[in-house]
Amino acid sequence: MSSHEGMNRRKFVSYFLTAGAGGAIVGSAFFVRLGHAATEEEAEEDNVHLLHGEYDLHAHYWGFIVDTTLCIGCGSCVRACSKENKVPEGSYRTWVERFEITKDRESRKEKVNVESPDGAINSFAKDGVPAEEPILKSFFVPKLCNHCEASACTQVCPVGATFESPDGVVLIDRKHCMGCGYCIQACPYGCRFMNYDLGVADKCTLCYHRITRGLPTACVQACPVGARAYGDLNDADSPVRKKLRERRYGLLKPDLGTKPKCFYIGLDLEVI
Repeated sequence: MSSHEGMNRRKFVSYFLTAGAGGAIVGSAFFVRLGHAATEEEAEEDNVHLLHGEYDLHAHYWGFIVDTTLCIGCGSCVRACSKENKVPEGSYRTWVERFEITKDRESRKEKVNVESPDGAINSFAKDGVPAEEPILKSFFVPKLCNHCEASACTQVCPVGATFESPDGVVLIDRKHCMGCGYCIQACPYGCRFMNYDLGVADKCTLCYHRITRGLPTACVQACPVGARAYGDLNDADSPVRKKLRERRYGLLKPDLGTKPKCFYIGLDLEVI
Protein backbone atom coordinates (compact mmCIF):
# COMPACT_ATOMS: atom_id res chain seq x y z
CA MET A 1 0.00 0.00 0.00
CA SER A 2 1.44 3.36 -1.02
CA SER A 3 1.47 6.34 1.35
CA HIS A 4 -0.99 8.11 -0.97
CA GLU A 5 -3.34 5.13 -0.83
CA GLY A 6 -3.01 5.02 2.95
CA MET A 7 -3.98 8.67 3.18
CA ASN A 8 -7.00 8.02 0.98
CA ARG A 9 -8.17 5.21 3.23
CA ARG A 10 -7.76 7.27 6.40
CA LYS A 11 -9.70 10.19 4.90
CA PHE A 12 -12.49 7.92 3.70
CA VAL A 13 -12.86 6.33 7.12
CA SER A 14 -13.01 9.75 8.76
CA TYR A 15 -15.74 10.80 6.32
CA PHE A 16 -17.97 7.83 6.92
CA LEU A 17 -17.64 7.11 10.60
CA THR A 18 -20.39 9.74 10.86
CA ALA A 19 -22.57 7.86 8.38
CA GLY A 20 -23.24 4.88 10.66
CA ALA A 21 -21.98 1.32 10.83
CA GLY A 22 -22.27 0.80 7.10
CA GLY A 23 -20.11 3.84 6.43
CA ALA A 24 -17.48 2.61 8.85
CA ILE A 25 -17.34 -0.80 7.19
CA VAL A 26 -16.97 0.39 3.62
CA GLY A 27 -15.42 3.77 4.26
CA SER A 28 -11.95 2.79 3.09
CA ALA A 29 -13.18 1.91 -0.40
CA PHE A 30 -16.21 4.14 -0.59
CA PHE A 31 -16.29 5.36 -4.15
CA VAL A 32 -14.60 2.40 -5.78
CA ARG A 33 -16.89 1.06 -8.48
CA LEU A 34 -19.93 2.97 -7.23
CA GLY A 35 -22.08 2.32 -10.24
CA HIS A 36 -21.06 4.32 -13.27
CA ALA A 37 -17.32 3.64 -13.41
CA ALA A 38 -16.52 0.96 -15.96
CA THR A 39 -12.86 0.62 -14.89
CA GLU A 40 -10.75 0.96 -11.77
CA GLU A 41 -9.12 3.99 -13.42
CA GLU A 42 -12.46 5.78 -13.66
CA ALA A 43 -13.24 4.84 -10.07
CA GLU A 44 -9.89 6.17 -8.89
CA GLU A 45 -10.57 9.43 -10.72
CA ASP A 46 -13.76 9.76 -8.67
CA ASN A 47 -11.83 8.97 -5.49
CA VAL A 48 -9.21 11.62 -6.13
CA HIS A 49 -11.86 14.21 -7.01
CA LEU A 50 -13.83 13.61 -3.83
CA LEU A 51 -10.79 13.46 -1.57
CA HIS A 52 -8.76 16.31 -3.02
CA GLY A 53 -11.29 18.38 -4.95
CA GLU A 54 -13.44 21.29 -3.84
CA TYR A 55 -16.56 19.23 -3.11
CA ASP A 56 -17.50 19.13 0.59
CA LEU A 57 -19.40 15.96 1.49
CA HIS A 58 -20.80 17.48 4.66
CA ALA A 59 -21.98 20.77 3.15
CA HIS A 60 -24.81 19.32 1.05
CA TYR A 61 -27.94 17.23 1.52
CA TRP A 62 -29.41 16.19 -1.82
CA GLY A 63 -33.08 15.84 -2.69
CA PHE A 64 -35.10 15.25 -5.85
CA ILE A 65 -38.42 16.49 -7.24
CA VAL A 66 -40.72 14.91 -9.83
CA ASP A 67 -43.54 17.04 -11.23
CA THR A 68 -46.16 14.62 -12.52
CA THR A 69 -48.18 17.50 -13.96
CA LEU A 70 -45.39 18.12 -16.47
CA CYS A 71 -44.22 14.59 -17.39
CA ILE A 72 -45.21 13.57 -20.95
CA GLY A 73 -43.94 9.99 -20.80
CA CYS A 74 -41.40 10.45 -23.59
CA GLY A 75 -38.80 8.19 -21.97
CA SER A 76 -35.91 10.60 -22.53
CA CYS A 77 -34.94 10.30 -18.86
CA VAL A 78 -34.79 6.51 -19.03
CA ARG A 79 -32.65 6.53 -22.16
CA ALA A 80 -30.28 9.14 -20.74
CA CYS A 81 -29.89 7.27 -17.46
CA SER A 82 -29.24 3.96 -19.18
CA LYS A 83 -26.55 5.45 -21.39
CA GLU A 84 -24.87 7.56 -18.71
CA ASN A 85 -24.70 4.77 -16.14
CA LYS A 86 -24.17 1.78 -18.44
CA VAL A 87 -27.32 0.09 -17.13
CA PRO A 88 -27.71 -3.51 -18.37
CA GLU A 89 -30.35 -4.02 -21.05
CA GLY A 90 -33.69 -4.93 -19.54
CA SER A 91 -32.97 -3.23 -16.20
CA TYR A 92 -33.70 0.36 -15.22
CA ARG A 93 -32.45 2.75 -12.56
CA THR A 94 -35.33 5.05 -13.40
CA TRP A 95 -38.54 4.28 -15.24
CA VAL A 96 -41.88 5.87 -16.06
CA GLU A 97 -45.28 4.41 -15.24
CA ARG A 98 -48.49 5.35 -17.02
CA PHE A 99 -51.70 5.42 -15.02
CA GLU A 100 -55.00 5.17 -16.89
CA ILE A 101 -58.21 5.49 -14.91
CA THR A 102 -61.22 3.93 -16.65
CA LYS A 103 -64.82 3.09 -15.74
CA ASP A 104 -66.30 -0.32 -16.34
CA ARG A 105 -69.45 0.01 -18.47
CA GLU A 106 -71.35 -2.67 -16.56
CA SER A 107 -70.35 -2.19 -12.94
CA ARG A 108 -69.65 1.54 -13.35
CA LYS A 109 -66.68 1.09 -11.06
CA GLU A 110 -63.43 2.87 -11.72
CA LYS A 111 -60.37 0.80 -12.56
CA VAL A 112 -56.73 1.75 -12.40
CA ASN A 113 -54.42 0.38 -15.08
CA VAL A 114 -50.68 0.81 -14.54
CA GLU A 115 -48.03 -0.10 -17.07
CA SER A 116 -44.41 0.60 -17.88
CA PRO A 117 -43.37 -1.32 -21.01
CA ASP A 118 -39.59 -1.74 -20.97
CA GLY A 119 -39.42 0.96 -18.34
CA ALA A 120 -40.83 3.38 -20.96
CA ILE A 121 -37.40 3.55 -22.54
CA ASN A 122 -39.20 3.65 -25.89
CA SER A 123 -42.07 5.77 -24.57
CA PHE A 124 -45.68 4.54 -24.90
CA ALA A 125 -46.90 3.46 -28.34
CA LYS A 126 -50.60 3.12 -27.60
CA ASP A 127 -53.25 3.10 -24.88
CA GLY A 128 -52.91 0.29 -22.40
CA VAL A 129 -56.63 -0.32 -22.02
CA PRO A 130 -59.26 -1.64 -24.49
CA ALA A 131 -60.82 0.97 -26.75
CA GLU A 132 -64.30 0.21 -25.38
CA GLU A 133 -63.26 1.40 -21.91
CA PRO A 134 -63.43 5.19 -21.73
CA ILE A 135 -60.37 6.76 -20.13
CA LEU A 136 -61.38 9.17 -17.40
CA LYS A 137 -57.87 10.26 -16.54
CA SER A 138 -54.33 9.46 -17.63
CA PHE A 139 -50.97 10.62 -16.33
CA PHE A 140 -47.33 9.60 -16.05
CA VAL A 141 -45.28 8.98 -12.91
CA PRO A 142 -41.48 8.72 -13.14
CA LYS A 143 -39.90 6.47 -10.53
CA LEU A 144 -36.36 6.23 -9.14
CA CYS A 145 -34.59 5.54 -5.87
CA ASN A 146 -36.11 7.72 -3.15
CA HIS A 147 -32.77 8.05 -1.30
CA CYS A 148 -34.60 7.62 1.99
CA GLU A 149 -33.32 9.14 5.18
CA ALA A 150 -34.33 5.98 7.05
CA SER A 151 -33.95 3.49 4.22
CA ALA A 152 -34.84 -0.16 4.70
CA CYS A 153 -32.10 -1.29 2.32
CA THR A 154 -29.25 0.06 4.43
CA GLN A 155 -30.63 -1.70 7.50
CA VAL A 156 -30.66 -5.19 5.98
CA CYS A 157 -27.33 -5.22 4.11
CA PRO A 158 -25.19 -7.73 6.04
CA VAL A 159 -21.84 -6.26 4.93
CA GLY A 160 -22.54 -2.52 4.86
CA ALA A 161 -22.21 -2.28 1.10
CA THR A 162 -25.43 -0.26 0.96
CA PHE A 163 -25.21 2.95 2.93
CA GLU A 164 -26.15 6.63 3.00
CA SER A 165 -23.39 9.11 2.27
CA PRO A 166 -22.98 12.20 4.48
CA ASP A 167 -24.67 14.29 1.78
CA GLY A 168 -27.82 12.16 1.79
CA VAL A 169 -27.40 9.83 -1.20
CA VAL A 170 -28.02 6.11 -0.75
CA LEU A 171 -25.25 4.25 -2.56
CA ILE A 172 -23.86 0.77 -3.15
CA ASP A 173 -20.17 -0.10 -2.92
CA ARG A 174 -19.78 -2.71 -5.63
CA LYS A 175 -16.47 -3.85 -4.23
CA HIS A 176 -18.15 -5.01 -1.01
CA CYS A 177 -21.59 -6.06 -2.30
CA MET A 178 -21.88 -9.84 -2.33
CA GLY A 179 -25.07 -10.00 -4.37
CA CYS A 180 -27.26 -11.55 -1.65
CA GLY A 181 -30.29 -9.52 -2.78
CA TYR A 182 -31.51 -8.65 0.73
CA CYS A 183 -31.63 -4.94 -0.13
CA ILE A 184 -33.63 -5.65 -3.28
CA GLN A 185 -36.24 -7.50 -1.26
CA ALA A 186 -36.30 -4.84 1.46
CA CYS A 187 -36.84 -1.81 -0.80
CA PRO A 188 -40.58 -1.01 -0.68
CA TYR A 189 -40.36 1.04 -3.87
CA GLY A 190 -38.97 -1.63 -6.18
CA CYS A 191 -36.04 0.61 -7.08
CA ARG A 192 -33.28 -1.99 -6.94
CA PHE A 193 -32.34 -4.84 -9.23
CA MET A 194 -29.63 -7.45 -9.57
CA ASN A 195 -26.91 -6.57 -12.05
CA TYR A 196 -26.13 -10.06 -13.25
CA ASP A 197 -23.26 -8.83 -15.40
CA LEU A 198 -21.40 -7.85 -12.24
CA GLY A 199 -23.13 -10.02 -9.62
CA VAL A 200 -24.11 -7.04 -7.44
CA ALA A 201 -27.19 -5.04 -6.54
CA ASP A 202 -27.78 -1.92 -8.63
CA LYS A 203 -29.88 1.24 -8.42
CA CYS A 204 -30.04 4.98 -9.05
CA THR A 205 -27.07 6.83 -7.55
CA LEU A 206 -28.52 10.27 -8.30
CA CYS A 207 -25.66 10.47 -10.82
CA TYR A 208 -23.34 11.03 -7.89
CA HIS A 209 -20.33 11.33 -10.19
CA ARG A 210 -22.07 14.28 -11.85
CA ILE A 211 -23.69 16.22 -9.00
CA THR A 212 -20.44 16.24 -7.00
CA ARG A 213 -18.92 18.06 -9.98
CA GLY A 214 -21.74 20.59 -10.24
CA LEU A 215 -23.42 18.82 -13.16
CA PRO A 216 -27.13 17.87 -13.31
CA THR A 217 -28.23 14.26 -13.22
CA ALA A 218 -28.56 12.69 -16.66
CA CYS A 219 -32.33 12.41 -16.34
CA VAL A 220 -32.75 16.04 -15.29
CA GLN A 221 -30.61 17.21 -18.18
CA ALA A 222 -32.52 15.08 -20.69
CA CYS A 223 -36.09 15.95 -19.64
CA PRO A 224 -37.55 18.26 -22.31
CA VAL A 225 -40.29 19.69 -20.07
CA GLY A 226 -38.50 20.17 -16.74
CA ALA A 227 -40.48 17.49 -14.93
CA ARG A 228 -37.43 16.54 -12.86
CA ALA A 229 -35.23 18.63 -10.61
CA TYR A 230 -32.55 17.95 -8.04
CA GLY A 231 -31.03 20.25 -5.47
CA ASP A 232 -29.40 20.78 -2.13
CA LEU A 233 -31.94 20.68 0.68
CA ASN A 234 -29.46 22.64 2.82
CA ASP A 235 -29.62 25.52 0.33
CA ALA A 236 -32.75 27.66 0.69
CA ASP A 237 -32.28 28.92 -2.89
CA SER A 238 -31.90 25.50 -4.53
CA PRO A 239 -34.52 24.47 -7.14
CA VAL A 240 -35.84 21.77 -4.84
CA ARG A 241 -36.29 24.01 -1.81
CA LYS A 242 -37.96 26.70 -3.92
CA LYS A 243 -40.48 24.28 -5.40
CA LEU A 244 -41.22 22.70 -2.05
CA ARG A 245 -42.08 26.13 -0.69
CA GLU A 246 -44.30 27.02 -3.64
CA ARG A 247 -46.11 23.77 -4.44
CA ARG A 248 -47.98 21.04 -2.63
CA TYR A 249 -46.11 17.78 -2.77
CA GLY A 250 -46.51 14.16 -1.78
CA LEU A 251 -44.33 11.17 -0.96
CA LEU A 252 -44.54 7.56 -2.04
CA LYS A 253 -45.70 5.30 0.80
CA PRO A 254 -45.13 7.88 3.54
CA ASP A 255 -46.71 5.57 6.13
CA LEU A 256 -43.66 3.29 6.04
CA GLY A 257 -41.53 5.84 7.87
CA THR A 258 -38.60 5.62 5.45
CA LYS A 259 -38.53 9.41 5.02
CA PRO A 260 -37.98 9.48 1.24
CA LYS A 261 -36.22 12.49 -0.26
CA CYS A 262 -37.88 12.18 -3.66
CA PHE A 263 -40.79 14.63 -3.58
CA TYR A 264 -43.73 14.41 -6.00
CA ILE A 265 -45.74 17.38 -7.21
CA GLY A 266 -49.28 16.62 -8.40
CA LEU A 267 -49.23 13.08 -7.03
CA ASP A 268 -52.65 11.48 -7.49
CA LEU A 269 -54.18 9.33 -4.77
CA GLU A 270 -54.11 6.33 -7.10
CA VAL A 271 -50.33 6.33 -6.88
CA ILE A 272 -49.86 6.52 -3.11
